Amino acid sequence: MPLRLASYNIHRCYGRAGFYDPESIKAVLDTLDAHIIALQEVELLHRDPGLLDFLCVGKPWQALHDITMNRTSGHYGNALLTSLPILSIERHDLSVAGREPRGALHVILDNHGKKVEVMATHLGLRPAERRAQIQALLQRLQASPGEHTKVLLGDLNEWFLWGRPLRWLQRNFSATPAPRTFPARWPLFALDRIWVKPRRKLVRLSVPRSPLIRRASDHLPLVAELCD
Repeated sequence: MPLRLASYNIHRCYGRAGFYDPESIKAVLDTLDAHIIALQEVELLHRDPGLLDFLCVGKPWQALHDITMNRTSGHYGNALLTSLPILSIERHDLSVAGREPRGALHVILDNHGKKVEVMATHLGLRPAERRAQIQALLQRLQASPGEHTKVLLGDLNEWFLWGRPLRWLQRNFSATPAPRTFPARWPLFALDRIWVKPRRKLVRLSVPRSPLIRRASDHLPLVAELCD
């Protein structure tokens, strides 16, 4: 069975109808049925602090949360759901002064005795932010020794096709398809990305598009299948 990964910006569980609807997000995640899911714009509301536990109900996932902001409404940031044993966890601060705080979850997982290194993130809105953040992430991944599988995934917020961040990523991971995922109703931009090294292990990228998925968030999920 191929290793299945996904990246999904859940927009704080506020769908197209404009109200808080974690049930729809859970239904989408259940259909993805991935071993590793990177989530962005995750907010554990003070009135609903058990959101991540709820999203894992009925699945073999455990949840990790990377809080980048403490709001009056709750704790906001990234999350990672995985059914694989976790070997190590690091949380990297990618914040740029004067901009919204950003971070990355950096985990090493055990896939039947083989290491899989995963960097899950949500990058900034300004080009200068993204350049600094991509450089920091690539330095972390390049500093990790070994020939094991490495994955960088998340909402990269990069819509400049020939911008330096994408050129740096292609140089390090090799050219990778970029299906459009935003906005969910009529996707125009490939903001959500999954990069895999070595590239030959990435066998398929897809974007599910059911009616439920189109209304659950403002992004569509991006799904990847990896071979051994």
